[in-house]
Amino acid sequence: MKLNEMSSCGNEKAYRKGRGAGSGNGKTAGRGHKGQNARSGGGVRPGFEGGQMPLYRRLPKRGFNNKRFAAEYVEINVSDLEKFDNGAEVDATILADAGIITLGKVNDGVKVLGNGDLTKKLTVKAKKFSASAKEKIEKAGGSALEV
Repeated sequence: MKLNEMSSCGNEKAYRKGRGAGSGNGKTAGRGHKGQNARSGGGVRPGFEGGQMPLYRRLPKRGFNNKRFAAEYVEINVSDLEKFDNGAEVDATILADAGIITLGKVNDGVKVLGNGDLTKKLTVKAKKFSASAKEKIEKAGGSALEV
């Protein structure tokens, strides 16, 4: 696409429906004649199949779904901890201050994953650690504390 091929953006006048025959979209205002969709408030809800048993009710519901109750962690990697000074104590509030996580999104806590390398001795406080993350933190001389 070139500059001379670009169309105008947002300069079109508002399309006014139902403003007389001369407007090109008067009388029924694009709704056709009569019927459910021609009425005010007309139309059907999503998934409605005209009274036929809808698909979401025809299909069998089986098994257990833990989605509503499953713990939801904010995940960070070991490589993200490299930002901090040697000997620092790192927890959720300090991670938020550094801009690594958003404090409002910390639901059930922080989980540290083992992607990347760590060269600094840190005391990391989190809800969960993967086995490789714990190993890397302790290998660098730090400690991984589950809070």
